Amino acid sequence: MSEKPSVLFVCVHNAGRSQMAAGWLTHLAAGRIEVRSAGSMPAEQINPTAVAAMSEVGIDITAATPKVLTVEAVQASDVVITMGCGDACPVFPGKRYEDWKLDDPAGQGIDAVRPIRDDIRARIEKLIGELLPAST
Repeated sequence: MSEKPSVLFVCVHNAGRSQMAAGWLTHLAAGRIEVRSAGSMPAEQINPTAVAAMSEVGIDITAATPKVLTVEAVQASDVVITMGCGDACPVFPGKRYEDWKLDDPAGQGIDAVRPIRDDIRARIEKLIGELLPAST
């Protein structure tokens, strides 16, 4: 049995997109995938509108806190998904990288954050399908 795959979500402030993605993956993968998130310049706190948007779908991310991106976190992850952090994300050979083009929820109202949340869910569902192929 191989160890479970791990995914690192990275955005600049680790307060919105990456936290919503980590919340979705934690919820939908139900412990089958290790989940990390970090930011190149972490904010003081998680975006309250992102918290509210996730709460609407029954996912509580209130305990999440923005964390600084470390080389160790990247090295320990199989998949690194960036969300607008540009060149601030370290790149290591042999890692799978994806850059998800998502609007930044910072400063946005809940009506603008809901479509971002839903877009992230669709991407997470696809990612789970790739990382956890159905057993035949």
